[in-house]
Amino acid sequence: MVTDFWSPIKLSIEIAFIAGVTVFILGILFGKLMANAKFKGKVLVEVIFLLPLVLPPTVIGFLLIVVFGRQSPAGQLIEWIFHQPLMFTWWAAVIASTVVAFPLMYQTAKTGFEAIDPDVENAARVDGASEWRLFLSVSIPLAYKALLSGAILSFARALGEFGATLMFAGNIPGKTQTTPTAIYLALDSGHQGLAWLWVLSIICISLLMLISVQLLKH
Repeated sequence: MVTDFWSPIKLSIEIAFIAGVTVFILGILFGKLMANAKFKGKVLVEVIFLLPLVLPPTVIGFLLIVVFGRQSPAGQLIEWIFHQPLMFTWWAAVIASTVVAFPLMYQTAKTGFEAIDPDVENAARVDGASEWRLFLSVSIPLAYKALLSGAILSFARALGEFGATLMFAGNIPGKTQTTPTAIYLALDSGHQGLAWLWVLSIICISLLMLISVQLLKH
């Protein structure tokens, strides 16, 4: 019983951590790129980046099945390389969580980079700093509060992902059953006490995440 209780929580944290690290890196790179970029179609690109934020999770799950399902070229290529389909695997849950969490990290990182005084970065360029050195030594330190906030929020979003994960990764105990899907199954099976324990666990973790974000603002 104890193992059954902790398994979804452990799996959720592992998946959210991998997804969080992935969107942290991608969010910083694309956030910095888009903060300074001026090109035709920029609005369209940003809309695509932010689309998972407003789409229903079931729509995201459907699109992931279309793109990575066994009938798709990408899905067939993955199955040929790894000798198993991507759907209903641990990595499918990571991909679903990454997709839904990315917009939060991207938007927060972009806002952080846009708030940097251009004169500070230009002064570093005048002193001979390369763009990569400027990015690592000036831009990231100046935007670190926004970046950390984005990381925490995207981790919390990945931790609570349900719809896309259920459709794309399934609800396999010990493999793809995260805490949100375990709550759904427990409630559907009449195990309300167990569902409450998982709900309280998620609430506690989420509260810690939100408190951390608020502390970063001060």
